[in-house]
Amino acid sequence: MAISDNLRGALYMNLSMFAFTVNDAIMKSLTHSLPLYQTIALRGMVAVLGLILLARATGGLRLPNTRHDRALIGLRSLADVAATILFLTALKHMPLATLSAVMQVTPLAVTLGAALYSKDRIGWRRMLAIIIGFLGVMLIIRPGMEGFSIWSILGLCSVATVVVRDLSVRRLSANVPSLVVALGAGSAVMVMGLIGSSIEGWQAMTAFQTLQLLGAGCMVIVGYICSVSAMRIGDIGFIAPFRYTSLLWAIILGWVFFATFPDFYALIGAAIVVATGIYTLLRERKLRLQARVAV
Repeated sequence: MAISDNLRGALYMNLSMFAFTVNDAIMKSLTHSLPLYQTIALRGMVAVLGLILLARATGGLRLPNTRHDRALIGLRSLADVAATILFLTALKHMPLATLSAVMQVTPLAVTLGAALYSKDRIGWRRMLAIIIGFLGVMLIIRPGMEGFSIWSILGLCSVATVVVRDLSVRRLSANVPSLVVALGAGSAVMVMGLIGSSIEGWQAMTAFQTLQLLGAGCMVIVGYICSVSAMRIGDIGFIAPFRYTSLLWAIILGWVFFATFPDFYALIGAAIVVATGIYTLLRERKLRLQARVAV
């Protein structure tokens, strides 16, 4: 039976979020027994090799011609390095579902960042949704309470670096292949891991840990391919909200593999963040449709 582009896009997005969350769970497990930078470097090698092979197979290995595009790719790569360090350091010390809930505020933060940086217009409804969404994050991490720690701050800082990463590509030329952008970021993260591991040191790995690292690298590749595929078919306004399924996967994987489960306040905060994020995405979709009709 044939399925619609929207349904296919939603399936791709669900698979993407599942793959990225499985990668997070594997990395959380590995960083408890292996040095952080070693795991980043080795996972990066797997991901970069896979992206190179994919780019060569699809003819997408074309370097940008302009200095402007190269600078933006460089900025995005540096932001990705910072995001990786902050996120994985926080993940090592925080429950998977709790950190995932914090990261759900990213679409709201990107919308706010676009208004500040690119002068994108935001109406009072979306601004109110953004404010409520950030209050939901405060409910998750609860500053001043026992569960709040420096790792919660690192999680929020990771959101900020992801915003820089995502906004940096908005001004890229349309002819720059997505795989080149991903490959630049993946290579930068891998090099950062190699530099860090030369200082932090290396540790011998078991056969199971090696398989875990290979699995994490493969999950990153699958997640990227599926997320790109999802955004290129169907209605983005319909497909984008399925990003929030990553929180569901994080709750399930955190409970199954780490015996952790978000408390009541974290669940309420996560529900607020997800609800306001979906509202913002749907509102943006409605405004885009209205703009098309007006033209």
